[in-house]
Amino acid sequence: MRTALLQSSGRPGSIAENLKVLDAAAARAAAAGAGLLAAPEMFLTGYAIGDDIARLAEPADGESADAVAEIAGRYGIAVAYGYPERDGATVYNSAQLVSADGTRLANYRKTHLFGCFERDHFTPGEQPVVQAELNGMTVGLMICYDVEFPENVRAHALAGTDLLVVPTAQMHPFQFVAESMIPVRAFENQMYVAYVNRVGQEGEFEFVGLSTLAGPDGVARARAGRAEELVLADTDPVALAASREANPYLKDRRPGLYRSLV
Repeated sequence: MRTALLQSSGRPGSIAENLKVLDAAAARAAAAGAGLLAAPEMFLTGYAIGDDIARLAEPADGESADAVAEIAGRYGIAVAYGYPERDGATVYNSAQLVSADGTRLANYRKTHLFGCFERDHFTPGEQPVVQAELNGMTVGLMICYDVEFPENVRAHALAGTDLLVVPTAQMHPFQFVAESMIPVRAFENQMYVAYVNRVGQEGEFEFVGLSTLAGPDGVARARAGRAEELVLADTDPVALAASREANPYLKDRRPGLYRSLV
């Protein structure tokens, strides 16, 4: 499955403008043969928007979700995107996956909040593994800081995730996560990892770009630079199965020794 990573911060504070950016990216990605378009963390609204997070937050099945579903259906491409989710009085930092026919497949709430900014505006989610079947692959969702916890990604590996999609708002000076950690996560867990970042200055944060799709051999299939960009790479279930057969990490685990971790 060809996967497109939309490296962009969109237009912070404007859902309407961000939907236009997503629409244009979906058109380009679909024309290039992509079956999935992934957008960054909090893409629909912007990340560093302060109290506007609560004002712009919507339910998982709200108007903006319907608009994304329409985009997916128009171009025949699945879409994963980040947004602030409202559930009653509670706001989550969430990511949703929509199929190519506009069906909502999965919704994930960020489980590990980063820093005071996120803890001031969001409630952490409680479900670590959220998956859906897409084009013959098991796709999992995670958000930014979550992927920096090896236990999180290993849980996905044990649950059979083939492609882990990680909408991200990775900021300076932590670019080593995209450069080094993401390929290692893909290798040690024998999966593809699509890490799609915001870019440029936004409020107090400088987002570093470097969106990456890494394979189970630890090699980056695609890597963006530091500007707005749409990058594409292929995920191959046959190559993944062969890699899993050759790599012994998951087979050689001794879970009885790891009980102290929990």
